[in-house]
Amino acid sequence: MAVLGVQMMMMKDQVAEQGMWPVLQRIAEMDLHAVEVSQIPMDEKNVAELERGTRELGVEVGAISVALKGGPTATGDNLEEHFDKIVADAHRLGTRFARIGMMPFTAMVSKQACEVWAAECQPAAERLAAEGITLCYHNHHVDLAKFDGERIFDIVRRVAPALFFEVDLHWVQRGGMAPLDMLKEYAGVCKLIHVKDFRVGALNPKAIDLFAEGKMQEGYDMFVNIVEFAEVGQGNMNWPELLPASIEAGAEFFFIEQDMTYGRDPFDCIADSRAYLKSIGY
Repeated sequence: MAVLGVQMMMMKDQVAEQGMWPVLQRIAEMDLHAVEVSQIPMDEKNVAELERGTRELGVEVGAISVALKGGPTATGDNLEEHFDKIVADAHRLGTRFARIGMMPFTAMVSKQACEVWAAECQPAAERLAAEGITLCYHNHHVDLAKFDGERIFDIVRRVAPALFFEVDLHWVQRGGMAPLDMLKEYAGVCKLIHVKDFRVGALNPKAIDLFAEGKMQEGYDMFVNIVEFAEVGQGNMNWPELLPASIEAGAEFFFIEQDMTYGRDPFDCIADSRAYLKSIGY
């Protein structure tokens, strides 16, 4: 059984305001047993409290976030400048996975650009593997785009076979591939899973006003863009089948994640997701 935890990006504001320790306590109280640290500084205070959380709360640090290099999408330590620190943090926390949350936007625009980026990932993944750390790449919908008939997913795997996947099932669905098909096709590569639901919201009444005003394109844009990030169990994802399929594909951690909570307290969203997952046996 994969370990169930939460993506701490959801609580970055709470960590900044309250500190890491009280946030970890609330996570543990919700019967969640792991965290993935993202968009939160890995400074000495936070690392020390994460270490304390592993000892006193039994909350495992399942993965830490890294970038390949510094840049606009790098929100924390990067492997080019902070390799030794990343390894030291991982060993201190007992963490076996590091994850790249997004490839640079410049790598998404062509096959050649993607190949260049993936080629830089391969030696970084090999260096981390020598330290007992598996480097994973987190997808978005763009990773289902094709260049010359080859998905970005496949380009990355071909060029960087030492790089594994953190599969965000919501983004797979949004990218137009059935998540069950994706898990089957990339079995053995999918080490981390983002458990995030896909909800189609109701049409905003403002769209009707726009149509009435003759602003057809603006109203249509509002109609098209009604997909939301949802609490697990409150969207249309088939979790009773997806979670066992994820385990079969090699998943070692499930991280609850919701990119936007639409005004709700993130802890309430996490609690709802946790309750649903418990209702189906997790």
